[in-house]
Amino acid sequence: MFAVRQFNQIDRRVTAWMARYGILFLRVSVGLVFFWFGILKFFPDMSPAQDLAARTIETLTFGIVGPQLSLPVLAAWEVLIGLGLISGRFMRVTILLLLAQMAGTITPLFLFPAETWTQFPIAPTLEGQYIIKNIVLVSAALVIGATVRGGQLTSRPVIQQAEEPAEEGTSLKAHA
Repeated sequence: MFAVRQFNQIDRRVTAWMARYGILFLRVSVGLVFFWFGILKFFPDMSPAQDLAARTIETLTFGIVGPQLSLPVLAAWEVLIGLGLISGRFMRVTILLLLAQMAGTITPLFLFPAETWTQFPIAPTLEGQYIIKNIVLVSAALVIGATVRGGQLTSRPVIQQAEEPAEEGTSLKAHA
């Protein structure tokens, strides 16, 4: 029984630590990904996604916006998203920019199926996998976005929340 009690105590502490710092780590790590990938687009041939991104933007703008403009704008956009997430500032705008950018990144799956699928819709190419993994980034943005009004993760079950006072930094309270 002692081992079980000790394990449960350690488990509660670890879970409380994850609840306290998980959103911060998620926000900063997603921010680093956007910042890094954005910076790469400022340098020709450094980003493996730059050609597909440029062609996508050119197609979506009916040829009005070419790569010479679209790549620096996209790079700056992604760097801004990254800086917003890393700093934790201007989160509503940052999440909006992220979701808008993600909406654009999914379009190559439909605009360029020969490049994004080896067998539609079950076997994506490497480029297709690169795009599909963005589902995780969108999900992360939704979780991060849920905290912009003060919401937090909790490590305590709902029943326990009703019975015990909240520990600082571990409650799930969305401030209206």
